[in-house]
Amino acid sequence: MQLLPTYIFFILVTSSRVSRAVDCGNENIESTITVDKSVKPDTGVFQTIQDAIDSIPLNNDQWVKVHISPGIYNEKVTIPQEKPCIFLEGSGRDVTTIKYDDHGQTDTSATFTSSPDNVVAKGITFENSYNRASVLTSYYRRMAVEDSITWALAARIYGDKSAFLECGFLGFQDTLWDARGRHYFNDTYIEGGIDFIWGNGQSVYENCMINVTAGILPEGIKGYITAQDRKSEDEPTGFLFRGGSVSGSGQAFLGRAYGPYSRVIFQETTLSEVVTPEGWFAWNYQGQE
Repeated sequence: MQLLPTYIFFILVTSSRVSRAVDCGNENIESTITVDKSVKPDTGVFQTIQDAIDSIPLNNDQWVKVHISPGIYNEKVTIPQEKPCIFLEGSGRDVTTIKYDDHGQTDTSATFTSSPDNVVAKGITFENSYNRASVLTSYYRRMAVEDSITWALAARIYGDKSAFLECGFLGFQDTLWDARGRHYFNDTYIEGGIDFIWGNGQSVYENCMINVTAGILPEGIKGYITAQDRKSEDEPTGFLFRGGSVSGSGQAFLGRAYGPYSRVIFQETTLSEVVTPEGWFAWNYQGQE
């Protein structure tokens, strides 16, 4: 029987709350589902990731691994709240991508949505291709980008005890909605220009690579890496970046206060000249620093 990676199992167990904990059968992986868009139908292998998720029973309490073969999967993927204990295993973030280009609303535009507790993803890139810097190449398109920028999420994470290992999150505005719950990101690449790591999660980003693409913005306009939404001093939420690096193009603040008690910590992180000397922006909470 396959096992969940030991260090991930340890993280999930040590962060569990008795009232909400789901056992998931310890570290044992009860079953494996395979997704491969290149295979023919009726072979026992799913062609879309969403079909694989849909096949998992509601209120599942055993670890199910969804192995995703290399490819670009042009689809939205949603894991509903009633389907915990899922391990999404890609073939590497450079070869397994879930991609879509919806935009305009934070609650509907995400390429990937995860609502249940106990979800792990490894070796997958989640991309919202709308207004990504890599597709804005000409001078005139860069000048037009200010008028067309809007919310376009690569992922939104609602569930508690979620982990993302060696993954990628690609977008421009609001790339990663770290909405709520305790989350762990390790060796993960995150790209964007405006508020591209935001929400009110209680999260650790360890050895992550942050790529700022604010260079496509009109001259003089700066980007923002984080927008953390802690609402009171009693909330245990916040973002901790431990190790890793911040680089890219243009200029960006480390963050702006999305809530009155916004909390973001960069610890032993390598910061390049892309970080504006001011560092932080109080936004609507100036004078409350």
